[in-house]
Amino acid sequence: MKKNKIIISGGGTGGHIYPGIAIGNCLKNFNPLNQILFVGAFGNMEMKKVPQEGFKIKGLWISGLNRKEWWKNFFLPIKIFVSLFQAFLIWIKFRPDVMIGTGGYASLPILIVGSIFKTKIVIQEQNYLPGISNKILSRFASIIAVAYENMERFFPQSKIILTGNPVRSSLIQLKIEKQTFKKNIPNNKLGLNILVLGGSLGSKKINEVIYNNLIFFKKNKIKLTWQCGNNYYDRYKTQQDESIKIFPFLEQIEKFYDECDIIISRAGALTISELCIVGKPSILIPSPNVSENHQFHNAKYLLDKRAAIMIEEKKITNEFIVQLEKLLISKIIRKQLSSAIYKLGKPNATKDIVFQINKILADGQRK
Repeated sequence: MKKNKIIISGGGTGGHIYPGIAIGNCLKNFNPLNQILFVGAFGNMEMKKVPQEGFKIKGLWISGLNRKEWWKNFFLPIKIFVSLFQAFLIWIKFRPDVMIGTGGYASLPILIVGSIFKTKIVIQEQNYLPGISNKILSRFASIIAVAYENMERFFPQSKIILTGNPVRSSLIQLKIEKQTFKKNIPNNKLGLNILVLGGSLGSKKINEVIYNNLIFFKKNKIKLTWQCGNNYYDRYKTQQDESIKIFPFLEQIEKFYDECDIIISRAGALTISELCIVGKPSILIPSPNVSENHQFHNAKYLLDKRAAIMIEEKKITNEFIVQLEKLLISKIIRKQLSSAIYKLGKPNATKDIVFQINKILADGQRK
């Protein structure tokens, strides 16, 4: 096998970082000779997460556009210029055969430089509504791997391939080993197991609505697994008892997915993809504090497919128990949602993306 040089770039949030890591691992497994370099932004989580996975990473001095506090964009033009120069030096030294962008402002400078040198580019878009970086980079890309249908609204149709989003390999492995996640749907609401996911840092609104309804959960003998986030764990940990288990973060989330009957969650792109693999009835509460309102559009897509229940955060106080009761009372609704969301799962997403990358590499070797 030939050694290929591959740059993977993206970052800022886990939704951009973890797909890149999954793709990198798959490329390495396919061809151990592949030389992979990640490019991120100084100060972002990718600068820690990527080396933990065994990959090298270079950082750029770049930040995203601050839409709320505009005065913080004062140095942005300078950062863009400096990051482009840094990206130029990285490209010259590494000379990649192909470049992969997983979204976020960290990917923009290096892929723009790559396009100048006519390097083949693959973009992976996780969200139903694309971000600014991928919209810009789409004109330079050979392939755009997407997670949702009808993305020709934003990208050239000839470049689009529907692959789904890469999810953690341990989740796919568990699905293979067990053939499917636990599918027995209890007949009544008593004793159901609910998993609450508010992200690694935690969601103030989700935590408040769970806390305010603890009596409801106990009255209905509900077993609650509550990931409240690192920022809120000290506040809520005293509420723990036999039926309520509280965690700052769930590292080995696979078993909790398997054991639960209902999931209450944010609607980040990777979370949505994992929920589709798991196939459990879900209540999605999209965060209004993300760029492009990505989470709302991700959740709305599942809502329109009748694959999940969505509650907007501004309506959570009035609607939470009403919507939860629908799931608790009706086994039929739980079964319908479970079946619909499971059909949307794409467990081979990472392999399908890597297949397209390998085609590009093979075509380049023939020329």
